[in-house]
Amino acid sequence: MFRVENICSLTEFQRNIKEYMKRLKETGQPEILTVNGKAELVVQDAEAYQNILDLVDRVEAINGIRRGLEDIEEGRTHKAEDVHEELRRM
Repeated sequence: MFRVENICSLTEFQRNIKEYMKRLKETGQPEILTVNGKAELVVQDAEAYQNILDLVDRVEAINGIRRGLEDIEEGRTHKAEDVHEELRRM
C-alpha cells in the first residue's frame, strides 16, 4: 500500500530530483507521480524493481509446479516413453 509521503506531483519531483532519488534508493519504496492531481507514473529504484521482478518469477515458477502437481493428481499426464514414441512417428 502506498503512503501519502510516496505521492508527489511530477513538477515537485523534477524540482527536487536529487532528494527524491536519494529517498528512492534508501527506502526502496516507489513514488507515485501525479499530473494535474491524477496518478500518472510510478518511479522506483532499479534494485527494488529487480527484486519485484525476481519475486514475480518465483511466484510464476511455484504456480507452474502447482499446476503440474495437480495434473499428476488428476491423471492428466502421459508416460515419457509414449510421448517419445509419438514424436518419433511424426
